[in-house]
Parts: sequence; C-alpha cells; structure tokens
Amino acid sequence: MKLYRTTKGVFVEEDGKHYVVAAADWDELLSSADLHARVRAALDHKPVTSFDPATILAPVVSQEVWAAGVTYYRSRSARIAESKDAGGGDFYDRVYAAERPELFFKATGRRVVGPGSAVRVRSDAKWSVPEPELTLLINPVGAIVGFTIGNDMSSRDIEGENPLYLPQAKIYDGSCALGPCILLSDELPSKTAIQLEIAREGKTVFVGSTTLAELKREPKELAKFLFRDNSFPQGVFLMTGTGIVPGDQFTLASRDAIRICIDGIGMLENYVA
Repeated sequence: MKLYRTTKGVFVEEDGKHYVVAAADWDELLSSADLHARVRAALDHKPVTSFDPATILAPVVSQEVWAAGVTYYRSRSARIAESKDAGGGDFYDRVYAAERPELFFKATGRRVVGPGSAVRVRSDAKWSVPEPELTLLINPVGAIVGFTIGNDMSSRDIEGENPLYLPQAKIYDGSCALGPCILLSDELPSKTAIQLEIAREGKTVFVGSTTLAELKREPKELAKFLFRDNSFPQGVFLMTGTGIVPGDQFTLASRDAIRICIDGIGMLENYVA
C-alpha cells in the first residue's frame, strides 16, 4: 500500500486504484499504533477517481527528519576525498567501520519540499550535490512502518572544509525533499534498486544507481540507535545514507531536474531553484 498526503486529503493506492483514507490529522495518523490497519480499512470502500498527482505534498508535517552518514562504501570514499586537506579523512573511515553509526538532524517539516517543488543550494556553497536515499518512517515506539524517497541536498565544499561544518552543509531551507508517497511495509528486499538522474536543459548530465545490498547498516539498526535517549511523539523520518555520489567535477546548477527512483516506491522529482 502506498500512502499519499495531498491538498485534497489522504489517499492510499493499491493495485493502481486509489481510496480515501479517513484521517483528519496527518500527524495523528502517522503516529497511530494501528497505522497499517487504519489505512487498509479504506480498501473496503469504493475506489475514487478524484486522486490528482499534481496535488501531492511532502509526507511530513510535524515529524523531524534525521539522516545517517557514511553507510555506503561509495559515500565513505567520497567523504574521505573531500575532507583530506582538512585532516578529517580518517574520521569517515573510522565511522564506516565503527559500531556506532553517524546520525545527524536534517530538517524540520517546514524545511522539507515535496514532489515537483524546488530544492535549494546554499548561496555560499560552490560544490553542491543531491544525495538519493531510502528514507524510513519510524513510529513513536521505534518500529519501521514505511519507506519513502529522500533527497539529502549537500554542500560538499563546506563539509569538506571542516567536518564540524556538517550542519551548515546539510541544514538550510529547501535542503530536503521527501515523497512522493509512503510505502507501508517494515522491510524491503536487498535487491531493491535506487537510481539517480540529473538533467540540465533537457539533457542527462549524470546517472547512477545502487541497491540496498550495498547498504552497510541494517535499517532496523539505524532506527535503534536513533531512538537511544530520543523520543519522537509524532514519529520520525530517517534517511539511510547514499551510495550514489556524482564525480568531483560535478555541481548542481539552477533549474537542474533531479529524479530519484526506488523500486516499489516510485519517483521523486524536484528541480533546483
């Protein structure tokens, strides 16, 4: 089942058909202990024809968005390369091999954009990239209840200058996109593919792919660490890291189109403001 938040209400998609979900409050729905059952109850009614993809919103209101770093070998290598002149390269190698993952705050709900909306690059950054990431929806008791697509916009030059600048490289208005839906499930197969395409003036300038088999840390492990001494009454989204990093000579430009596809979830498309 795919759950959508739209300007016209909440819908669930099953076998290509859409149904209205009885939910007056998105936060209450996502944090409910019987989320799957409540959404599945909508399938007992007739499907509707009023679902309009143009009305889809980001699937977040009051939830925080967090992120995990250095969870793929490709990300580890890129971070070591970008920060070696600052003396921080060894940090990333140690994090990749450590028991404790890197977890950091990414966005509040108001900073998140949905499908078709503009993501931003920092005005003081010279080297910016998208990071396509499988994103977990975790309920208030720490259980994974769904998945969505995330774009963790990043300023590589700022983070590379000094690893302590990570919050400035990662957290700013329009630095996070989520959507288009939440796939209600607690697990995805390791063969699940993640694909990234960046187009400029209608021409593809970058394409890359990976699978969840390359993810070093299990999603449940990441969720467990996030909930250590933390509480999330409305649930929380957790980005699981990226295994696709454009080359060092690439940086995003205004009006670039960013398309991220994950098997079973769909496509999240945004453009650069």
